[in-house]
Amino acid sequence: MEPTDSTESRPTDRFGIELANTPLRSDPEREAKRKAARDSHRPKGLVIVNTGNGKGKTTAALGILLRAWGRNMRVGGVQFFKHEKSSYGELKALQKMGIELTPMGDGFTWTSKNLDETQARALHGWEVAKQKIAGGNYDVFLLDEFTYVMHFGWLDAEVVVGWLREHKPPMTHVIITGRDAPEALIEFADLVTEMREVKHPYRDQGIRAQPGIEF
Repeated sequence: MEPTDSTESRPTDRFGIELANTPLRSDPEREAKRKAARDSHRPKGLVIVNTGNGKGKTTAALGILLRAWGRNMRVGGVQFFKHEKSSYGELKALQKMGIELTPMGDGFTWTSKNLDETQARALHGWEVAKQKIAGGNYDVFLLDEFTYVMHFGWLDAEVVVGWLREHKPPMTHVIITGRDAPEALIEFADLVTEMREVKHPYRDQGIRAQPGIEF
């Protein structure tokens, strides 16, 4: 008897993760879909969410900023928990490129002893971000680690989604990163990617964060 669950026949790697079913050739249905997309050519300012427990959420977002900057697009962003005086590698690079990515946090850690200050700074960061996004001066804007502000209950996700729906300029792309993206945001976003951790040098080998890789 044929298996009723189609997932039983799908291959997995040595970690048990299902392998993507990526075809080597096109088929009429895929080709028709591509042609329809080319013909309609309907540009839109996207809401992009990078979430999940795996590493690479901010890194992927910075890749979009780099690509957009290369296209002479206006790019910027707010980092919600990085210390306002931090000097990470990406900030050094973006500063040389003339890209404004502003840390507005207090160096939040999971054992912070002053969450009131952390929360106040995060909420202030959202007010600043709203002004910058609504002002229409950016083509791509990054809200780095913004999911935590909603996950911790400091901002209601429905309120955030409502504001973006109402005030985000139609052609402005907004990228949001962080773990535990709320369902309301995932439902609203145009592109959602979940980073899945398979191996990690600290967890598996005790190797701490290294310059140029993590910061």
